Amino acid sequence: MKIALLISTYNWPKALELVLKSAADQSSIPDEILIADDGSTEETAAVIEKFRQENLPLIHTWQEDRGFHKSAVLNKAVAKSSSDYIIQIDGDCVLHKDFMKDHLAMVRENVFLYGSRVNITAGALEEVMEKELYSFSFFSGLIKKRTRNIRIPAFRDTYRESNVFSSKVRGCNLSYWRKDFIEVNGYDEDMEGWGREDSEFVIRLLNKGIKGKRLRYGGIIYHLYHPENSRERLAENEKIQKLSIQRKIVRCKNGVEKYLK
Repeated sequence: MKIALLISTYNWPKALELVLKSAADQSSIPDEILIADDGSTEETAAVIEKFRQENLPLIHTWQEDRGFHKSAVLNKAVAKSSSDYIIQIDGDCVLHKDFMKDHLAMVRENVFLYGSRVNITAGALEEVMEKELYSFSFFSGLIKKRTRNIRIPAFRDTYRESNVFSSKVRGCNLSYWRKDFIEVNGYDEDMEGWGREDSEFVIRLLNKGIKGKRLRYGGIIYHLYHPENSRERLAENEKIQKLSIQRKIVRCKNGVEKYLK
């Protein structure tokens, strides 16, 4: 089984550098690292090239900056992948050293996995970036929601699969089979701007019969504080999501298929 780590990013090269450092230090290294770049400047490209020179298996997918079009660039990145299984994070989330290992331990057919995140406090951001920290103890004063920072593999494996949508689903800690992604036509590119793009994709997986399983006591990530994105398109995106629920839509119309060879 070939594994890809999918990282979305936009114009925060220092954060991406820290994320890639944590990816390089994983106990299970992915076969591909897919960078889904929603229009960043050359500074981000330079960071990616630096890590490519250090033999990380990076595939950089860039699109023109036309505002928040995360759905499109995720589709383009997955279309380029030759991996069987995708583990998805955001470019502001650094990885516990066993993050990949924990996801892979729970891979099952007809199941997607979703985890949560430990938040790095706003006041700690400068120190974390300056010292390039990507490992935090349970008692660290730099984090909050610290119970999410407990890794116990025996507890990790106890959560059951479910066909009910969970409000705990986050696109920053999500994994799925690439074939399932293709069959629901990936992310819906009618969803522009921040909000609901990840949950709507997951709802279509559930509509297809793919069950969700929560990843807790494992699959730990640390979210770097930043101001919230604009929510001006949230209402429109919520309408699309509501239709997917009401009509039990499995396959969106404006998705990944146009990028597939």
